[in-house]
Amino acid sequence: MAATSLSISDLTFIWPDGEPLFEGVDLVLGQGRTGLVGLNGSGKSTLLRLIAGRLCPERGSVTVSGALGYLRQDLTISTGQRVDEILGIRSTRDALHRIESGAATEFDFDDVGGQWDIEERAVALLGKLGLAHIVAEPAQLERTIETLSGGEAVLLGLTAELLRDPDVLLLDEPTNNLDRVARERLYEVVAQFPGTLVVVSHDRELLDRMDIIAELRDGGVRLFGGNFTVYEQTVAAEQEAARAAFRDAKNDVRKQGRELVEARTKLDRRKRYGKKMFEQKREPKIVMGLRKMQAEESAGKLRNNHIEKLEEAKATLDEAEKALRDDREIRVDLPATRLYPGQDVIDLDDFPLACGPVVTLKVSGPERIALTGRNGIGKTTLLDAIAAQGPKVPSRTLPQRLDIFDESLSVFENVAHQAPHALPEEIRAQLARFLFRGADADVAAAALSGGERLRAALAMLLLAEPAPRLLMLDEPTNNLDLPSLAHLTQALASFQGALIVVSHDQPFLQQIGITRWVELTEEGLSTAPVG
Repeated sequence: MAATSLSISDLTFIWPDGEPLFEGVDLVLGQGRTGLVGLNGSGKSTLLRLIAGRLCPERGSVTVSGALGYLRQDLTISTGQRVDEILGIRSTRDALHRIESGAATEFDFDDVGGQWDIEERAVALLGKLGLAHIVAEPAQLERTIETLSGGEAVLLGLTAELLRDPDVLLLDEPTNNLDRVARERLYEVVAQFPGTLVVVSHDRELLDRMDIIAELRDGGVRLFGGNFTVYEQTVAAEQEAARAAFRDAKNDVRKQGRELVEARTKLDRRKRYGKKMFEQKREPKIVMGLRKMQAEESAGKLRNNHIEKLEEAKATLDEAEKALRDDREIRVDLPATRLYPGQDVIDLDDFPLACGPVVTLKVSGPERIALTGRNGIGKTTLLDAIAAQGPKVPSRTLPQRLDIFDESLSVFENVAHQAPHALPEEIRAQLARFLFRGADADVAAAALSGGERLRAALAMLLLAEPAPRLLMLDEPTNNLDLPSLAHLTQALASFQGALIVVSHDQPFLQQIGITRWVELTEEGLSTAPVG
């Protein structure tokens, strides 16, 4: 494959409401793997959509050398479709079959082009990505999809893009909903892709497989050589230097302020002394007038000099402050969520799930359980069954889509509905701990970014009445930027009840202190302690 590249020149994008997102962005990427990172709302997915031609820029250009593939974050696949339709190869297969049967037209040869092995390639790719249970042979490409998990939809979408032989491939949160085995298969695809790959992800393991990290920040892009770990180390070193520069600049502003006050005090003394001499007429009037003029000129220069130094110090302080990143942390004190060892939480005995398995699950005390299993096995169904059966303690569930808000209400109003007996000032004080301070708490839920929705959802669950002593979280790290992931980890560290977490994010599960692993299989639940 020839060297491929992606070139962005003077890219400017403005939202319909007039809010600018990108202003004059320039970026050139050659062959290799690039991880695109940034805060929620910084424009990562929007930039991919601009590159893919799904959005039009206000100004500037995007140039892609070769064919482009694009796996969207919000990919939806309708059940009832044929597999070859989802993969985008039905017309090619139909043309191929007409050629083989002798009923071809000249257009059929154009449709097939050089893709004589498209069926075999499709089946091989599906098998490589762990979807052999959907299609194991070419004839099964005609089958319709009856049910599909979120992870299977992602893998089918990826297969469709890879079948197009892209030279430039854009992946937006490709590990969302993927189980551990599927993630490893995707990592292998990423490692073997020969062209230009751009990945938006919160998955540290995936980002550590990148050659370059491109950071979106304040409407611009900055490139860092190396993987995500190297990027973090670089940013940490820069932040240490920025904090030192900020402290120095702050001290200099104080120093220049003191010197300006001292200078003004001295000038006032001189002025009073000169006035006294003038009134006492101890020298000729012309001499005293000349001295007064010289004194005023000298005083003006001195005062202006100190003012300039103070303004320069303030400007330096402003620049130093801009270099500092927002590292605010969620700090929550939730004593009402506490559970004690041995306290009964869940007692599910030989319960048949709608998806097939019969499960038994007992949870006691402040256990932290990681619920795992292949995509489509029924983990979300199990959480729904636990909630429907009624745990023995107050519980709350965080769904994958974070769709627990009344979108027309503010963050404050949504939380207030869950805690009707709490005083407004108590709610606002608690929301501040979730980083919704002042007017931020009055923003409508519909206007929140992904990371803000997560914090607001956590506030709704943890501040609800009665306080939850069991939290069930369904893929909580999907679509989170890394600061938001840190916020989630901080909040869960403060939670003193029981946790059941559906997630394939191993580092996250380790950070929140999982005490037991539970895997859902076709036969039921198997459990293993952490160790």
